[in-house]
Amino acid sequence: MRFQYTEKKVTLPENVHNYAEKKVMKLERFFGEDADALVAFSIEKNKNNVEITVHAANTYFRASESTSDMFASIDAAVSTIERQIRKNKTRLARRLRHDAFVRTPDVTSFAPDEPEESTFEIVRVKHFNMKPMTREEAILQMNLLEHTFFAFRDEDNDGAFAVVYQRTDGGYGLIEDAE
Repeated sequence: MRFQYTEKKVTLPENVHNYAEKKVMKLERFFGEDADALVAFSIEKNKNNVEITVHAANTYFRASESTSDMFASIDAAVSTIERQIRKNKTRLARRLRHDAFVRTPDVTSFAPDEPEESTFEIVRVKHFNMKPMTREEAILQMNLLEHTFFAFRDEDNDGAFAVVYQRTDGGYGLIEDAE
């Protein structure tokens, strides 16, 4: 597993990084060696925040925890990811059997080729590899990321672009390409 650390508004000693690496390495049994872990540390209002994002072959797991102790925040974030994996064990196992954790070289960019003249300012651009997946897999991925929507290529619709989203009534919605 490869690690990357980010520190916002704080400079931490090396032993905190080592502790985080030791704890996150417990997750390697789920992902294998070909996984990336991003650990972001920050301090706000006397709270030690830790956000851990693990990316393993088109599957993202994210947990963010905040406590009064940085080590406790690390432990809580790792526990949250383990809980996500256990909660979705059968769905993830099904994906594992279908090579879910094998990297695909498919690269898709969301950035437009020519910028438009507009008063809107884009402050961040994300690039995301989109592999075809079922609607259930897209909802699973959205829930694992704790997002309210997720864009994907719909396997059930010949790889067409689609978006699943969480409705306020607790259900899920689907936006499909009309063409």
